Amino acid sequence: MSTLFPLQDLPAARFETPGILKKLASASRRLAELKGAASSIPRQSILISTLSMQEAKDSSEIENIVTTHDELFQDDLSVRRQLKLTPDDN
Repeated sequence: MSTLFPLQDLPAARFETPGILKKLASASRRLAELKGAASSIPRQSILISTLSMQEAKDSSEIENIVTTHDELFQDDLSVRRQLKLTPDDN
């Protein structure tokens, strides 16, 4: 078992290996690409709100509660109409 160090005592050189630095550069590039692609999406909040609904659906399936995507989005739309929310309101 390796020794655990408090965060302030971690030696930085331990993480400055060629392999880690290559992965860091690659991850940084991919995040920049993702940021660029995301900025081209109008009304990003709609996409983001679907992620939490998808997570709730997946969690419900673990408890043997099966819901279709149609039911999920129709229910959300119904609630938004009742509350008079726009698609951008989260």
